[in-house]
Amino acid sequence: MRPPPRTERPALLPHLQTVTGPLPHHAVTGPVLPHEHLVLDLDLAGDRAAVLDAEHHGPAVVTELAHLRDEYGLGLVVELTCRGMGRDAAALARISRAAGVPVVAATGWYYEPFHTPDLVASSVEHLTGVLVREISEGIAGTGVRPGVIGEVGSHGERPSEPEARVLRAAARAAVTTGLSVATHAHLGRGGVAQLDVLTREGLPPERISIGHQDLLDDPRTHRELADSGAYVAFDTVGKEGYQPDATRLRLLLALLEAGHADRALLSCDVSRHGYLRTAGGRGYGHLFAGFLPALRAAGADDDLLDLLLRRNPVRFLTGGAEPPPRPYDAEPPPGRYGGAPLPTETTP
Repeated sequence: MRPPPRTERPALLPHLQTVTGPLPHHAVTGPVLPHEHLVLDLDLAGDRAAVLDAEHHGPAVVTELAHLRDEYGLGLVVELTCRGMGRDAAALARISRAAGVPVVAATGWYYEPFHTPDLVASSVEHLTGVLVREISEGIAGTGVRPGVIGEVGSHGERPSEPEARVLRAAARAAVTTGLSVATHAHLGRGGVAQLDVLTREGLPPERISIGHQDLLDDPRTHRELADSGAYVAFDTVGKEGYQPDATRLRLLLALLEAGHADRALLSCDVSRHGYLRTAGGRGYGHLFAGFLPALRAAGADDDLLDLLLRRNPVRFLTGGAEPPPRPYDAEPPPGRYGGAPLPTETTP
């Protein structure tokens, strides 16, 4: 990977932008799920499996999030459904209020099979303007403003030409607005190339999270990404059909042992209704109930868990703002780490 150009580091964001308004970073007192979907539609085959419908599945999503708030103190969900993925900002605001959990919405474009028709002839400059306006003015007249750019996608070892345009626009919009960028590296591939494209537009690596790296059994690549300063997302925890959790754990431990605990992000990427607990899936809480006990057994203490689950994602979203240290217990008494209070200033 070629070295990125020298850049001026943008100022830290003073707050997190959630679907119900701004939230001070220090108000996030519980763990964060930095890559999830609460409402989406990725149906290309007509089987309606890759769907989370706000009306039909929303109540189950609310129930799960509220349980995680009460049981584990869930403090924030970063919802990475963007343009072309069935995004519904108004529904996210309703779910956030009903569950009592702050939610960050996203903007951007997914990888090429899900690109919207307007991308065909759009320049990088035009796409950048679309993102900046949405970040500044809100999504589709809802008043809900995105708090992150993502999940911006590519597939293969290098982005296709349309995917490269989208990545470049995402980076430029991030530099302009101060938001961070989360990527979709399909099956974990192409993350180094994504980082190259993004940083060449002047976006600092610490404002970038490279997605789905737990699907790539390549510790060397993970170290390369972390060495650059980018975040390495192990964000499909529980998706054993793609990768056993035992392999995820081995890869995560290798990254931690290499000295990069401050660059790892953990999440479950619930992306179809069959993953919900009401449908027999592991749900959003598998990270806490299934994966963390194994991580604890491997030697993770409270401070390391707090770093991985709270401080890292808050630092990623804000560009470096460090929330105050707080011990994290994988099995706290109910309500011990109650989620941050929902802001109410600016929502529809």
